[in-house]
Amino acid sequence: MNQAYFLTGTDTEIGKTFITCALLHYAAQRGLRAAGIKPVAAGTDPEGRNEDVESIRAASNVALPDAIINPYCFQAAIAPHIAAAEEGVTIDFAPIATACDHARQQADLLIVEGVGGFRVPLGVDRDSADLAVALGLPVILVVGLRLGCINHALLTAEAIAARGLPFVGWVANQIDPAMPRLAENIATLNQRLGAPLLGIVPHLPGSDPAAAASHLKLPEFRGI
Repeated sequence: MNQAYFLTGTDTEIGKTFITCALLHYAAQRGLRAAGIKPVAAGTDPEGRNEDVESIRAASNVALPDAIINPYCFQAAIAPHIAAAEEGVTIDFAPIATACDHARQQADLLIVEGVGGFRVPLGVDRDSADLAVALGLPVILVVGLRLGCINHALLTAEAIAARGLPFVGWVANQIDPAMPRLAENIATLNQRLGAPLLGIVPHLPGSDPAAAASHLKLPEFRGI
């Protein structure tokens, strides 16, 4: 029985891709076929590659076509709905759902990484929360540990619950190495979020996600 999760974050630049890759390594280290996809990405290098997409590809032990790993990729590193409008593209959820279904057929574990925070616009009348609903996946939340993260995390948890999505776990990712009262912040989040803590990832400059996997676990998953 395979499983898939929608991974979101409290904000942009809080380590969603790093945690996605670490969870994929965690699963692969336990003999599972692990794949990640990033349906919407913005920001490419001169060869048209997106750094997050390439990191997810490298962390997966299932080879998937480009169109499955990343159905929508925009050149400018800006909000995706603005990038899409500038390129004359409408982000349609149907190809993303097809990509998700294809990937699930190939993998025991699929991580679908969102873009930015949970409510990032993806068009005139839709956002990444709508995408999570369309895919119908349980949600993992990455909390970037820095000042203000409690408010951001609780608001995100409310938004997940309001859409009837299972909130199956959260990861504490220490992005600010000098954050004061770190343990107290984590304790408050653990008390208030109402979902299992899947791991505390310390500040690890230059580390690779395979090493970070030792700090994590997946939500309850058959076979692990």
